[in-house]
Amino acid sequence: RGLPVASCPTLLGAVAFRGLLRPGSSQAAGVRPSPGPSEADGCIRASDILSCTAAGLDCAPRDMPISAVTIDLSHNRIGQLEGGGFEGLDRLQTLRVAHNQLIVIMPGAFRNASGSLLRHLDLSSNRLSVLEQHYFEDVPGLEELLLFDNRIVHVESRALAGLGSLRKAYLSHNRLTDFPFFSIQEHSHPHLSMLDLSSNRLSKLPLEDITNLPVSMQRGLFLHNNSLVCECSMYGLFQHWDQRGFASVTDFRQEHTCLVFGIQKGTVRFFQHGRYFDKCDLAAMSQGLKEQESSVLVKVGKPLLLHCATTLAGRHVTFLWVSPNQEYVAPPGNNGSLKMYANGSLEIMAARVEDSGIYWCMSLDGRQQRNETWEVNVTVLAHQDESHEPFNTGFTTLLGCVVSLVLVLMYLYLTPCRCPSCRKPRTPATPSQGNEAGTGSAQSSILTPTPPATTEGPGRKVSTNKHVVFLEPIKEQQNGRLR
Repeated sequence: RGLPVASCPTLLGAVAFRGLLRPGSSQAAGVRPSPGPSEADGCIRASDILSCTAAGLDCAPRDMPISAVTIDLSHNRIGQLEGGGFEGLDRLQTLRVAHNQLIVIMPGAFRNASGSLLRHLDLSSNRLSVLEQHYFEDVPGLEELLLFDNRIVHVESRALAGLGSLRKAYLSHNRLTDFPFFSIQEHSHPHLSMLDLSSNRLSKLPLEDITNLPVSMQRGLFLHNNSLVCECSMYGLFQHWDQRGFASVTDFRQEHTCLVFGIQKGTVRFFQHGRYFDKCDLAAMSQGLKEQESSVLVKVGKPLLLHCATTLAGRHVTFLWVSPNQEYVAPPGNNGSLKMYANGSLEIMAARVEDSGIYWCMSLDGRQQRNETWEVNVTVLAHQDESHEPFNTGFTTLLGCVVSLVLVLMYLYLTPCRCPSCRKPRTPATPSQGNEAGTGSAQSSILTPTPPATTEGPGRKVSTNKHVVFLEPIKEQQNGRLR
């Protein structure tokens, strides 16, 4: 499968490499230092970065510095990556081979190239046609894979199997007619949050495999600008994602199209022209779409039985559970707290608070090479969570109401008396008491709404325009004048 490629130059030879050799060293004797970055051809080294962009390379250069963390070989004429071409680069984290003529990647091409440290691999804008199983088996730590703008027509089922750390994969603008969705599940790709398959040639989607994907993967699955045939099941899936606000749908509503009767000229934007699907029973379809995250509540010390919901059946189907602490559980169970049955059900013998979390089950059909997953979010409630707190809340509310009622009654019926003398018994006035009668009359007038007309004593009168009587000071007159 290899291509006839000319012998690749070394960085110490034909490729002009600035900064690699120190002037004055024995190895640099007779070598004229590079005049600067004005030279058009060659590689440039800056600290731990090696840039060989647009250097006219037909293959990856040899003798690359082992201290390189980032290598950029973009915009060249590299046709294939040879086995061991990046051997010894144990610090490499980013490799860019975009905009080349890459057709094939030989086995062992990335062997000993930092292994799990290589996180970013850019192979976009090349001529790759098939993603083979061995392409990425030596880079298990890869987090971002760029393969857009190639000629890929097929992805082997195990091509992405070893990429357990993969977070984003871009395969848009290719020629894919199908994709092995069953090969990416949460147990194998727990961090995968974006899979871009837009602008390909997908005509039908394996809806069962897609709906079996975890919600986090479905949320980042981009399928716009494909050649999808207009079907009720396809429309129901995208409508379901749109209602849940998935950015892969809401951000590209105009680009979601389908072919009426599979005819290219009958392309419609189905989010704008929903009348084509008026006869579809979308309610039944939405009920058929499985919710991957269900919630279960259980009390401390109580048993709980979790069922592994799956459409797979037969004696060739096997089951596996993973607990929140990443513990694998297979029949008959383990450590006495978890018991697993042959039908895939998992029993928590006596729930503890530390048993809370997400449990996921995988069902695998070894004959058909298919698998499905199911997630259950378990919450273990402590005793005080379900009884004490509601009791405290109700008691506090009742006590507040009683106190408020008592205060209102006190305000209405127990108004305090402001004058200490009102608590003494009144002495009835008699004509023989003289000045004492005037005092009793004044006191009684305070307690009656209508004051008496006259009081004893010269110059002593009562104001009649007030309900509460105030006694005016005594004024003495002498010779017609006030004193």
